[in-house]
Amino acid sequence: FFSIADFWVTDCCMAAPAKYDGKICCIGAGYVGGPTMAMIALKTGLTVTVVDLNQQRIDAWNSDTLPIYEPGLDEIVKAVRGKNLFFSTDVVAAVRDAAIIFVAVNTPTKEYGFGKGCAADLTYWEGAARSISKACDEGTALWNGCKIVVEKSTVPVSTADAMTCVLSDNSPAGVQFQVLSNPEFLAEGTAVDDLTMPDRVLIGGQPTAAGEAAVASLASVYAHWVPAEQIKCTNVWSAELTKLVANAFLAQRISSVNALSAVCEATGADIDHVASYVGSDPGVGKKFLKCGPGFGGSCFQKDILNLVYLCRSAKLPEVADYWMQVIKMNDHQKTRFGQQIVETMFNTINNKKIAVLGFAFKADTGDTRESPAIDICGTLLTENAQVCIYDPQVNEAQIRRDLGAFDLKRMSVAQSAYEACEGAHAIVVITEWGEFKTLELGRIYEAMSKPSFVFDGRNILDQEVLTALGFRVHSIGKPRSWDWRQEVY
Repeated sequence: FFSIADFWVTDCCMAAPAKYDGKICCIGAGYVGGPTMAMIALKTGLTVTVVDLNQQRIDAWNSDTLPIYEPGLDEIVKAVRGKNLFFSTDVVAAVRDAAIIFVAVNTPTKEYGFGKGCAADLTYWEGAARSISKACDEGTALWNGCKIVVEKSTVPVSTADAMTCVLSDNSPAGVQFQVLSNPEFLAEGTAVDDLTMPDRVLIGGQPTAAGEAAVASLASVYAHWVPAEQIKCTNVWSAELTKLVANAFLAQRISSVNALSAVCEATGADIDHVASYVGSDPGVGKKFLKCGPGFGGSCFQKDILNLVYLCRSAKLPEVADYWMQVIKMNDHQKTRFGQQIVETMFNTINNKKIAVLGFAFKADTGDTRESPAIDICGTLLTENAQVCIYDPQVNEAQIRRDLGAFDLKRMSVAQSAYEACEGAHAIVVITEWGEFKTLELGRIYEAMSKPSFVFDGRNILDQEVLTALGFRVHSIGKPRSWDWRQEVY
């Protein structure tokens, strides 16, 4: 890698290209496209149009209720929407008028045919490429003689090559393309901060004069607010792989600490203490060493599966098996937590009310994709529990869609944590929402059935306070404070 500060003084271009001052288009108005384009519009003053074929989603971006929840995003969108940030379903017009086109469409795991269950499904990507081609008429906007197409979503290595082929073979003569990789490194819940002060912006392009000029043009957009030394440039294949590896490393840390949480429970050690002391080693670091009921979100599992498929395709079965184990451990943690709930409650939760606090995969987001809550609630419903769910940002319709594979006659959704806990036999904390840390635990205990259980999957509640109130507490990765098999009456 080299920084853009280095880039401007190397011999890779005959002359440094002018800073980009044209229009920008983004195909895809989801979790990546919407926030990223809002920040670019705010920081650069350039005209940015986000397009999507989903009319309902575009209507939401143009309304007072955005389709996604991110702290601080609402204020940014409202500051620039209608001025230099626009949301539209007119893909052709937006693509024609912009020389830089970001593509931030969904790349789900393939559910059919070769690579089923591992490979990325690039149907939407190819569709985006064909849409770009159709919009490139004689008067289409160009920059340095080409359209710059930017991969923003996470994609398999060599996707840029495939997109270049589709674009080139379907566009009119005289229209050239440079396809860049500019992966996002956003964490849901902190996306606005991550966009405002990114620790790095990675841009990959072809190792040609035209490719390097395209990289520099895109870098000039970010240079409006990102320090030059944090804008890293490389070839397109390294950029594509870096995103997969970054997510794989983060998920690996979570699965590692979750595996150790089981060891702590078996030995009397405290996972929070162990993780803190291990993380104090500078070579390890403290981030992503918080145990929980399993990782979720749209990226980690999908990207690891993508990496596994890449390794298998390259005939590296041992490497593929290594990364697959990260996912297996994550699945085990979700199953283990659900099993502990049943076993601790006298091996039956049949017709018992269980209050589930949190359904999003993490705090400060309404995203439920691959949330551990789905599997854990599924376990509780399969065991015939009366499951009452509360999440401050996830609506009932979304919860019902996510749990559609289960019998939902015993599932309900509450409007507050106190409503969910009333009359419950147990509380299960799945998402680390801040409001759960300040609940009136005494009030909740008085309203619950006895004995009253707490299963803290995030270790956000004070175990000593809970025990003093009379709760039977199980905190993940902590020494057991109570076991009905050993209690003497």
